[in-house]
Amino acid sequence: MGTAPGLVTLAEIKEFASFASGSQRYIRRSLDVAFDRKDAVELWSRDVAEAASIQAQYKFYDRLPEIRALIPDSSAIDDAEPFLAALVSVSAFDLGQGRIDGFSAYRFLYERLVGAEARPWLPAAFCAAASMPHLQPERRKKLLQSISEAVATAPGWSKRAPRFFPEWIEKVEIGSATL
Repeated sequence: MGTAPGLVTLAEIKEFASFASGSQRYIRRSLDVAFDRKDAVELWSRDVAEAASIQAQYKFYDRLPEIRALIPDSSAIDDAEPFLAALVSVSAFDLGQGRIDGFSAYRFLYERLVGAEARPWLPAAFCAAASMPHLQPERRKKLLQSISEAVATAPGWSKRAPRFFPEWIEKVEIGSATL
């Protein structure tokens, strides 16, 4: 007997709420970019630097359909190479933005960007991207320490698709809210 869908969604919402506010913001922005939900530049950019970052993110995320199509059916190294190379490249971009503060937030985002079938590959992609020299040594250390031994050595992964995809919510003044 499986877990009730409502309980799964609630667990995902709780997990998202446990992330730092910067990670939450970046995850919502990334989902808007990936799935073209809204004009991410207009919605998320607070200055020209952030607008440029979002434009670059659009270019990196153009590879997501290809990455999804390359998810290996086996654990054979030959099957994994094209998939992991592309996944590490996009992951390195996201980690380089400085908003994803650990493996949990990364996994949460990438389960949604790439799909549940990518779960077995996410620890490897995260470790590879978190080890890249474009990140400052202290940042690399913090990221790599965020992945637990249990996650890195997991014997299996769920194929259940994520249910909760966080979005931008407009702020409403307390006095102007209608009931």
